[in-house]
Order: sequence, then structure tokens, then C-alpha cells
Amino acid sequence: MTTFVFRNQTVEPFLGYDAMTYSGYDDISQVPVDVDRYVWFYQVPVNADRVQLAEEIESYCDKLDLVLASADLHKPFIIFSLVDLFPLRLTGNETALAEAIARFNGYAAQLSRERGNVKWVDFSEFTSRYDSASLVNWKYYLMSQTLLNPKLAHDFQAWWTRIEDEMALKRKKCLVLDLDNTLWGGVLGEDGIDGIKLGGDYPGKAYSYWQRSLLQLARQGVILAICSKNNEADVLEAWEKNPAMVLKHEHFSAMRINWNDKATNMRELAAELNIGLDSMVFLDDNPTERELIKQLMPEVVVPEFPDKPYQLMPFFKELVESYFRIYAVTDEDRRKTEQYHANARRNAEQSRFADLETYLYSLDMALDVIPADVHNLPRIAQMTQKTNQFNLTTRRYSEADVQLRLDDGWRIYCMSVSDRFGDNGITGTIFLEPVDDVTVNIDTLLLSCRILGKGIEEAFFKTVLNLLRLDGYRKVIAVYLPTAKNSQTADFYERMGLTCTRVANDGVKYYEMALNGVFEIKNYYNIRVL
Repeated sequence: MTTFVFRNQTVEPFLGYDAMTYSGYDDISQVPVDVDRYVWFYQVPVNADRVQLAEEIESYCDKLDLVLASADLHKPFIIFSLVDLFPLRLTGNETALAEAIARFNGYAAQLSRERGNVKWVDFSEFTSRYDSASLVNWKYYLMSQTLLNPKLAHDFQAWWTRIEDEMALKRKKCLVLDLDNTLWGGVLGEDGIDGIKLGGDYPGKAYSYWQRSLLQLARQGVILAICSKNNEADVLEAWEKNPAMVLKHEHFSAMRINWNDKATNMRELAAELNIGLDSMVFLDDNPTERELIKQLMPEVVVPEFPDKPYQLMPFFKELVESYFRIYAVTDEDRRKTEQYHANARRNAEQSRFADLETYLYSLDMALDVIPADVHNLPRIAQMTQKTNQFNLTTRRYSEADVQLRLDDGWRIYCMSVSDRFGDNGITGTIFLEPVDDVTVNIDTLLLSCRILGKGIEEAFFKTVLNLLRLDGYRKVIAVYLPTAKNSQTADFYERMGLTCTRVANDGVKYYEMALNGVFEIKNYYNIRVL
């Protein structure tokens, strides 16, 4: 990815040199169009005249507007917040500079809310880790105009990599928790429902804060699961009867509360949730259990659990920043726990039926096929970043990438799925690139793993093919790009009737199909094209 950086100081030691181009200092005269993204990395200059400096900061909003007016609005534009790296006050009541910085940062944050391609980065999150003396190396600044200490470059690059992952909506999906001395203090089987440490004074207060924080994580779309050696009946009773309990049965999407080894339970949890082990983070106060998972399941992240309850909140902050924070959450993220509960009810219901078709009829499934628009575009981009298993090409796209393709004439549809157990939200998408007047290329086809197993992928695909035929297209071409995780889709196009024309040495398959007739779709799907 090529990047153009607008800057007023030397920032190359931090953002690097590969595929990077930099403006002159405080120079906005050139806004190149042949780059993939832009970065605005202005920082507060050094000037003892703080009133004059405040006036200079005030001009940054106008300069930013001029650049945005010339930049490609479909390409990502990242704005770093302003930080006063050398906070100098000549009088105690001096506020002009702080107010100017706050106005710029507020304006940049507002732009990020109004424009899909603009992302605002809180640079103070990085700088607040260091004291003022560590932030600036005056020798480097006077010799090379590098105000931020180059000795912090390695730390900055690690932080910046995580921020880029956040903007790409990359995070772990599931937090798996032990119970005793992890979710609460003490051992339930020994201390009893009223004897475990939860609520009240320390250490119970620490576990209450911990549980409230985990609940907020679940509300932001992180799956919570339990893996505990315990008697399940005791745990269910504790959830019901202990008034200090914040996290209860309904907040967990899957549970293994038994006396089996935790590696087996973790595999079962991953299978039940239909996620990869590399999407999971495992928390347990017992170092022996942690080591077991580390040895047998190296894909799972296993942080060291804090020794003391008062360390739980700093530990929570570290968890969020390392594994679970993303730039923004979607409505589907917020409903995730309920969606997994609904899946559990569907699975229980299926056991009542003798055959699959009768069960599928009973679900009253509704599939809405929806063209991409400003409302669903963030979710579509998020799915391309996160979906691995049912994903024919695993191409990753930002919101700006999706919008650019729409502007280039691509047809992009998403699919929302619901049934009598609940609404799964937007859980599938397809990107169609016109090749000529009668031919279209399937660039991307993916579905969320939690809706698989009911033939929905076939119904969605055939619906889209029927739409293409109605619009005059007579041929589709497609490619399957194999990855370590999408092997289940290796024969999907064959099953849909496409002909494999070539298989490359690396396993890539090329397909084509003539759109000669209408594709029949089972009538237990209620399909609407919106």
C-alpha cells in the first residue's frame, strides 16, 4: 500500500520509508492521486510565543480542508490528533494554545464521523506513556527537525501496527473464561454461593468491576464463553441466587462446565461457535491450565492472568488494547451474543426433526438481498476483513475500497438473514465486477460461519445469478483462491454448476458459467430483493 504523508516535522523514523512519500514541511501544495491512502501527521511546533503558536494551530483546519478537497475521497485519509510534545506555559492562566489544539482535534474527530474514508487517531494514547523529558530529544530535533524522540520509533511502530489492525477491523472474536478465582474470587465448590468474593469491599469489589467491564466487552461484539472445571448445577445456581453477580448465564454464548480436560473443552467450544482457535483468547488463573492450552493449542492466545485482584482493571485495559479493540462496531457486533443464543436454540430444535428439509421448513427463514449503500457499507467491509471459512477469495477491503468499486460500476450485494429464532443481521456479501456488457466476474463471495449448514449460501448465490440474468448478463467467471481456512469452499462453484476451466499449480481454480436459464431455489426460503 502506497501512502502520502502530510507533515510539518520529520516523521520518517516512525512511519518508515517503504511505499511512503512525504510532503515538505508544512507544504500542502501537492496532493497526489496515485497513492492508496493519505496520512495527516502534523504536530505542535516549538514556539515560546504561545499566542502566535495558537494562531498557527488554528490555520491547520483550513489547510486540512484544502487537502481533503483535492484528495481522492474514496481513499483512506488518516488524521493524527495534535499533541503538545513540549508543554510550555509562561503564565499559569494561559489557555489559548490548549483551546486551539482541542478545536483542531474536535474538528478532525467530527470529520471522521461524517466521512467514511476519514479515520481519526488519538496520538495522545501513545505519547501519554512517556514523561515529557522522554518524548523530546533536543539534539535530534535541532539537527533533523525530529521533535518526537527517534528512540521511541520501535515502540511507536508496534503501537501503529495495532492501530492499523483496529482500522482494518481485525480483532480476536472470543474470550474464554475460567470461573473460580477468574470470574470471581474463591472456589464455588468450597466457599459456596455466598462465600465467593464478589461485590462489597475488596477483593470482591475488584471482581465486580471486572465483570462489569467484561459485560461491556460483550456488548461491543466480543463473544464470551466459559471453560471451567466445576459442577454445572452449582454454577447455574450461583448465577441465579448471588445478587452481586453481573455476568450470568445469558451473557455467555457457549459453555463447557464439567471435569473434562480444558483442551478438549476448548476444541468443542470452537466447533460449537464455528470459529477458529486463532480467534480465541483463554483466561485462567491456574498456570497449569494455561500451559496446557499453550502447549496443545498454540493458535490460542493465553495471557498471564494477574496474581492480585487489584490488577484486574489494568489487565482488562491491556486485553482490550492488545486483542479486542476495533475502530468502530456495527449493529451486528452488538447483537452477537443473542445471535449465538439463537443458534443454540436452532440446533436444539433440529434434533426434534427426522429430516433436514422438514426442519428447514419449520424455521421460516427470510433472506433479504440488498444492494450496497451508505448504511450497510461498513458491515460489508468488516465482513471482508473478518470472514475466513466461507470466503472464496479472502480479499480484504476497507470501506473506501468498497465505495471505490461501487463508483467504478461494480454490483455489490449483501444479505440479511432472519428466522423465527431471531435476526442474524447482515451475514453475507458478493462483489460483482462487470467485464463487458454480458460478462461479470465474481470478485468476492463470503458468508458468516454462523449461518452455514442451512443451504443459505446456495440460495443467496442463485438469487444473485438470477438477478444478473434479468439484467442482461449471460456469463459469469470466478476464481477460488485457497487459504489455510477456506477449504470447505473448494468445491462450492462446482456444486453450483460452474465449470472449472483451469487449476494452477498453487491450487487456484478458474471457473465460468453460461447464464442460460433460471436457477431454482428451495421454497423454504422467503427471499426478498430490496
